[in-house]
Amino acid sequence: MIDPYQALGVAKGASDKEIKSAYRKLAKELHPDRNKDNPAATERFSDVTKAYDLLLDKEKRAQFDRGEIDGQGNPTGPFGFDGGGGGGSYHRGPAGQQTDFGNTGADFGDIFEGLFGGGGSGSPFGGRQRSTPPPKGANVTYRLKVEFTAAATLQKQRITLEDGKTIDLSLPKGVEEGTQMRLSGKGRPGPGGNGDAIVTIHINPHPFYKRDGDNITLELPISLKEAVEGAKIKVPTVDGPVMLSIPAGSDSGKTLRLKNKGFHGKSGVRGNQLVTLMIALPKNDEKLTEFVKDWNPKDNPRASMGV
Repeated sequence: MIDPYQALGVAKGASDKEIKSAYRKLAKELHPDRNKDNPAATERFSDVTKAYDLLLDKEKRAQFDRGEIDGQGNPTGPFGFDGGGGGGSYHRGPAGQQTDFGNTGADFGDIFEGLFGGGGSGSPFGGRQRSTPPPKGANVTYRLKVEFTAAATLQKQRITLEDGKTIDLSLPKGVEEGTQMRLSGKGRPGPGGNGDAIVTIHINPHPFYKRDGDNITLELPISLKEAVEGAKIKVPTVDGPVMLSIPAGSDSGKTLRLKNKGFHGKSGVRGNQLVTLMIALPKNDEKLTEFVKDWNPKDNPRASMGV
């Protein structure tokens, strides 16, 4: 019969932390994925996980320490009896004392099997005992940095897991700073299966794009000539450059819209890119300086402010 303490290589008084540490070490060494051609390792992995499950269950661990259940979690005998017939049976008294009932010649194993419905795994009062499902392995958290343009266009991101394997991760629609993605079964191994991987998305800032909901904003410098006469100019977007028509007589602060050049929303509808025109005057331009000396515009640009 397997002793769970021996299976994990820990002392009887080991703490939960020591048990978990021993299990993680053995599980990594004996996991079936790493021992596909070693059935002995697979069998030992099963023994280790059963031992881990039993020792982390305080009630089961106490029952094992008192001799009430075996290393598989099965009762050693109902009503305090321990042992089979034909060889003498014992009753466990206070402080582990044993009282000899003598050799009755009866086969208690057959009696107990009938009471428990086979194998001693059920209850003598009807029905089968329900055991707590074995716990899954621990979840593993990851922090994934994503470029601004990649997040806007939902470019796949490659992530390397704790075990060294890589995954091409598809970003979800509506992705934003702090979005969490759960990768089922990509965590650490455990008695009840692998835990999950939790990936938190962090979007890197961009030098000139800003996010406003599902829209992207951009302050676009234009020349005075382009603002006065109008022009068709090339504008950057997260999908690549496009041509934009600047209306003649455009002021600084005028906003133009490029449809469907923003982030993908949760509903599937994509936002826009909002382009705000900013007139950039040239420095040390003698002709422009000479022109404004004799130029007296009739309109007051601050009239709407009452000044």
